[in-house]
Formats: sequence, C-alpha cells, structure tokens
Amino acid sequence: MDNVQLEFSLANALSGYSAEQIESLLEAGTKLTENLRLLDKSGENLVGRCLAHQGTFYEEEHYPQGDVFDGETHSQYYYHAHRPESGEHGHFHTFLRSAGMPGNTKPVRYRGKAKRPTGKAALSHIVAISMNRPGLPIGMFTTNRWVTDESFYSSQDVIGMMSRFSIEQSYPCLATNRSITAIVKLFRPQIEALLNKRDEVVDGWRAKHPDRDVYEDRELEITSIVEINIERQIAGLRKALRAINR
Repeated sequence: MDNVQLEFSLANALSGYSAEQIESLLEAGTKLTENLRLLDKSGENLVGRCLAHQGTFYEEEHYPQGDVFDGETHSQYYYHAHRPESGEHGHFHTFLRSAGMPGNTKPVRYRGKAKRPTGKAALSHIVAISMNRPGLPIGMFTTNRWVTDESFYSSQDVIGMMSRFSIEQSYPCLATNRSITAIVKLFRPQIEALLNKRDEVVDGWRAKHPDRDVYEDRELEITSIVEINIERQIAGLRKALRAINR
C-alpha cells in the first residue's frame, strides 16, 4: 500500500491563517478542554458516554445505537472499534449529510457499478478520530469510500463542509457532542491536510491499478493518517498567534 502517513507541520499549515482564524481554533480548544474537564469531574469520558447503557460492546457495531444525528445541522457521528493492531481503543466517524452541505455540492464523478448514497441520502465522511482507552483523541485518519459507504466528495468540497459540522444536542451527552464538534474545529489544519493527502493517495492508487474500481478496492482502506495531541495543538496555536501579533 502507498504511504498514507501524513508528514505534518502545524507551523507550516498555519502560514496562511489569519490571527482571527487561529483565535477561532484556540476558542475550540478552550471549549474542548472545558467539556473534557466536566466529563472527568463526573468520572466520565467521551467514549464512555457513547457506550453507556448500550449493553455489551461489540467490534464493528455503531455506538450509540442509531448513531448521533443533529437534525438542524445534518451532522452525524458514531463510535466503533475494529483496528486492534493500531493501538487505539476505537474511533469516531464524523459525517455531514447532503441537506447540511453548501449548495450545488456534488460527489466526485463515478462510473463504477457500486451503489452509493445519492440525493437526500448523500453524505460525506469528514474524518475519523482515534481514541485511546482513557477516552482522549490520539489520531485522525481518512478512509476510502467503501469503508463508510459515503457518497465521496473531493477534498476541497469536504474542507468547505467542515465549518458546518456541529452536534448540539443532549443525546447521548451534551459535553461529548460539544467535544467532538470542538475536536473537528481545533484540528482543522490537520484535517485539511489529511483530506488533500487522501485524494493524492486515491489518485495514485488509481494510476497503479487502472483495471480496478479504486473506491471499492478492499486493499485500499486507510487513505491518510496522523497523530494528534490536544495540549501540543493548543501550544502550537498560541505560539503562531504570538508570532503574528509581534
């Protein structure tokens, strides 16, 4: 498989960001740390709230049952586990459905035979968030189309959707929903780079295997991946902001 590990420098990624944009990311960091504090104060964490009252935890199953969907923003996520070799406990998959997308957004052109969600059922995977056993985010990755049965949009279109992702409801837990929303915002630079890397990997795979349907190829699952750390991200953002404000 092609190298899907993302070589990422936050300082380089922020070179095109304004002070206002960095401040917005830092605001997300503040919200995230506060909601994590509230969960920890109650002896809870992001993963635990999604698994609470769900019965026995099984790999591949979605938690909480029925996924979490915000009918106002059309944002969605679920948690599951199936990558024990990765060192993670499991991961959140985050999505935006068609009704929440910018107007005239269309999936990438596809001539294959597989059925994919279209029209009102269309949806885009944004990013997967890897979690450790204490319930903290440790990584992010993108996937091929078949993994999440999404419609699949170009990286630039998905980047345009990111600011619309927001889960603001009490089920399964308001602090968890706000935390996941904040994670997507705080790590926007990484997600942008992951999505661009995803498209490069898909294009490279297609070129190497012209006889295959790249979006359905089970040999191509993870399309880009990177490690993340909340404290390191916030420190890097503050350093970049100080440099701009000198």
